[in-house]
Amino acid sequence: MRFLASAAAAAIGGRLVGPDVEFDGASFDSRSLQPGQLFVPIVAERNGHGFIGAARDAGAPVHLTSEPDAFRIDGTAIEVADTARALLTLAGWARQQSQATVVGVTGSVGKTSTKDLIAVACGAGKRTAANERSFNNEQGLPITVLGAPDDTEVLVLEMGMRGFGEISSLCEVARPDIGVVTAVGHSHTERVGGIDGVARAKRELVEALPKRGTAVLNADDERVAAMASYTGANVVTYGVAGDVAIDDLRLDALARPRFTISSPWGSAPVELAVSGAHMASNAAAAIAVACTVGVELTAAVSALGHASLSNMRMEVSTTSTGAVVINDAYNANPTSMRAALEALAAMRGERRIAILGAMGELDDPVAGHREVVGVARELGVDVIAVGTDLYGVPPTDDPIGALGPIGAGDVVLVKASRAAGLDEIADALIASPPA
Repeated sequence: MRFLASAAAAAIGGRLVGPDVEFDGASFDSRSLQPGQLFVPIVAERNGHGFIGAARDAGAPVHLTSEPDAFRIDGTAIEVADTARALLTLAGWARQQSQATVVGVTGSVGKTSTKDLIAVACGAGKRTAANERSFNNEQGLPITVLGAPDDTEVLVLEMGMRGFGEISSLCEVARPDIGVVTAVGHSHTERVGGIDGVARAKRELVEALPKRGTAVLNADDERVAAMASYTGANVVTYGVAGDVAIDDLRLDALARPRFTISSPWGSAPVELAVSGAHMASNAAAAIAVACTVGVELTAAVSALGHASLSNMRMEVSTTSTGAVVINDAYNANPTSMRAALEALAAMRGERRIAILGAMGELDDPVAGHREVVGVARELGVDVIAVGTDLYGVPPTDDPIGALGPIGAGDVVLVKASRAAGLDEIADALIASPPA
């Protein structure tokens, strides 16, 4: 979105220093900043004010600052008391200027993939923008709002949470018209006192919807389905038992779903290019949203047939030796682990191996990790543990060596919480598979 610095300063109660200029969008990272964007220095482990010069060199015409004496340089600045708070306030003001329909997406699992699929389905008939990767927190969401083109008709915003009140805070900025909840699982349970706390925290999105809005809820998850009673908005459910229903689900050799969707807007066959039975549910949510905003069912379904996901989400590659590697290493909890392992087991192959790292922020880490190993054994999947003994499997410092030669007939899943850094293992396997 394009704004005058003077208007932005007035909106956030800041003081404009220097000539009035225009900016288009915003960034808190001087390395990825695009010319014309506002630079927002965040004070965290590192003080972003130290990168104002780099941001100006990269083409930022204006920046926020809460430390003018130490860091002011020539050019235009907006002085504020707190740059992070000013970013949220600015995005909330920008949201008021926008005529876009805002779709909020949350859930313990599948929210990024569902966000990606919603953006594709809505993009089949509406000018659509969405947050990059997992820009879903108090910094990423306002950056996404500010970066949406002025003519955006549908803005899809993923909303993450690590505790109570965080989604409510994001909703105050985004003011969603449609709220999608994918699932309630064992994610961040350590911070909210268990899975019922997760449900309560995720429910904040549904509670924030206006009466003219729509809650899109997973009918196959009882905790999500129960959220219907917490909103005055219209409710559309999806899933095997939903208003937007999945029928006759089948998987091909790479576990890509093929099914029929039945909905208030009609029925259609669906073939996805992404792997995992759980992706059928994510696609059903996307169809529900797209049709709610006025996209034709056939157009949404056609677009979903070519949709891809953000990196490290069920990212399937075939190595030079013919092995299949699934990079799902962006994040993990017991619920998403089960879905990924089931997808692995559904793929055509002779040997199935899961390279697994630690799952973070569980209220009972031992039980959570042992549950995953139990699922793997039930599915006939061999487990190689990396960096943790919580799985009850002796961990290895050399998972590629432990894997041994891989080739046609081998399918390998790489998954863990992001902090484990297992994406490097997936990249190495794809680049130079052991033969």
